[in-house]
Amino acid sequence: MKSVRIPAYAKINLRLDVLGRRADGYHEMRTVFQTISLHDTLELQSLREPGIDLRIAGNPQLAGEPDRSNLVYRAIDELSRALELKHGVRAVLTKRIPVGRGMGGGSSDAAAALLGVLRLTGKRIKPMRLLKIAAGLGADVPFFLHGGRALGIGRGDEIYPLPDISRREVLVVSPHEIAVPTKEAYQWLPEQLTNREDPSKLMQFCALCWSSQGGALFNDFEAAVFPRYPRLAEIKRELLQYGAADASLAGSGSAVFGVYQHPAKARRAARSFPKDQVFLCSTVSRAEYRRKTGGRDLV
Repeated sequence: MKSVRIPAYAKINLRLDVLGRRADGYHEMRTVFQTISLHDTLELQSLREPGIDLRIAGNPQLAGEPDRSNLVYRAIDELSRALELKHGVRAVLTKRIPVGRGMGGGSSDAAAALLGVLRLTGKRIKPMRLLKIAAGLGADVPFFLHGGRALGIGRGDEIYPLPDISRREVLVVSPHEIAVPTKEAYQWLPEQLTNREDPSKLMQFCALCWSSQGGALFNDFEAAVFPRYPRLAEIKRELLQYGAADASLAGSGSAVFGVYQHPAKARRAARSFPKDQVFLCSTVSRAEYRRKTGGRDLV
């Protein structure tokens, strides 16, 4: 039976501004996504009989047979219905991206499932319909259909590809003992977020979007998360102390990342966090992302 293997890359947020609560209860945000080389791996195989057989490896917390609420299962199920597939799919997801650390692992896995089913079946679907399915799975999922660097607005699900920055080394530090629930992180944000209309902030954001060299990192969640988890603020300070050009919280946390211009500096810095889980990565351009995921001709 035919099979495909597809990487599901992690992301960092080069900039993350939360603009306030929307009428639908979600938060309006403005963010710049960037894919990095850390990735899970999803293998899909066609089955003669209908149904979905999903197994997860690489993470003891998720090992075994997951329920139907799993994002990979849902992605395969919804796209199979949209394509009116008569055959089933076997999926094996090997996890490497740590769960609940703000790097979009679950969303990336879902997008990889969508792209993988299209590759596996050779079917086509209108891009807008695929994006609608992706957005229904999660706010970050549409970004992972594009990869590279992109602007996200609304809930983060309205995506506009941006020019890629030059390759950077990224050191991700994920403390074992700290997990930041995303829902709670949003609740910790101040009700009336300040400086939302600050022209200088908007100019900085625009400069970051269009500069090929990137710009200063910024994340609104740091003000809400760092006071509750001082160790995360300490990790950021240590990354800067150990040679990072800049550092930031990943999404709503709890991973923290530093950006380096030279791999040797990143490797030396990684040795300074013996008690934490660390990942030496690099940024992934849109062209490389599409080449590796097979999404070039799909979206």
